[in-house]
Amino acid sequence: REALAAVRIGGVVGYATCSPHPAETRAVVDDVLGEARKGQGATAEWIDARPLMPNVPALGEGPDVQLWPHLHGTDAMYLALLRRTG
Repeated sequence: REALAAVRIGGVVGYATCSPHPAETRAVVDDVLGEARKGQGATAEWIDARPLMPNVPALGEGPDVQLWPHLHGTDAMYLALLRRTG
C-alpha cells in the first residue's frame, strides 16, 4: 500500500515474498487493488511478470508468479508487479 502510494503514476511496484500461502501472496495484492477500486488508495494494474523469466517453466496462469521448491528448486517465492495508474 505504502509503496504504491509513494511511486509516481506510471511507476512500477514489485511485491515479493518467500511464502506459498495465498494469504501472504495473491490475497495481499488483491486486497490492495480492491481498496483502490473502493477509492481507498492509489489505483494500479497488473503487469505480467512471467515474461521476465522466459527460461523458467511452470509459472502458472499469471500475471503473478509463484515458484515452488519441487518444480523450480527454489524457496516458495512469489512475485507480483503493479503499475500505478492513479
